Amino acid sequence: MKLIVITTPHFFAGEAEAITALFHTGLQTLHLRKPGASIAEIEKLLAKLPPQYMGRIVTHEHFCLVSDYHLKGIHLNGRNPHIPENYSGHISCSCHSLDEVAQHKPTCNYVFLSPIYDSISKAGYASAYTHDNLLKACLSQIIDSQVVALGGVSAKHFPEIQSLGFGGVAMLGDIWSRTGNDFIEHFQNLRRLSLSY
Repeated sequence: MKLIVITTPHFFAGEAEAITALFHTGLQTLHLRKPGASIAEIEKLLAKLPPQYMGRIVTHEHFCLVSDYHLKGIHLNGRNPHIPENYSGHISCSCHSLDEVAQHKPTCNYVFLSPIYDSISKAGYASAYTHDNLLKACLSQIIDSQVVALGGVSAKHFPEIQSLGFGGVAMLGDIWSRTGNDFIEHFQNLRRLSLSY
């Protein structure tokens, strides 16, 4: 399964070092999500990251950064719902219903479906789907390798997510709630586990 990490919505001290450590440990895709951040604030963070990892970053804001920094691609969401004119690179998209998944999969490399479980990082953001709903979507091929599970995902959910046909997981709260050495050790364990599915 793909293992994608999404940044916290707010900047924090030592963030560039933490992201770099994730890349050093094998992270293949980071989603840079900073709602409301200025382009200058995001560029300040990007400037602190090793250039060799730019091609692993998908931005949710300021799509012009893709060409300026040679990023992996763009992520469409409610704030930024449109593909820029003449853009032909990597595209992903946030979906909050199975109908949206069916609508957006044809034009995206992958889509996020959320919230699959009760959110770790957003209080009161509860799961929107039952196991039966998701199983039916899998059997009808709405959920497939192009769909990434998001929302409350932790290691204990990997077997169920894989059995429901998802192609990967996107994680935020379970990663960034860790501190110190536990942060990287935890990611290493998640990465090993994701590769086994």
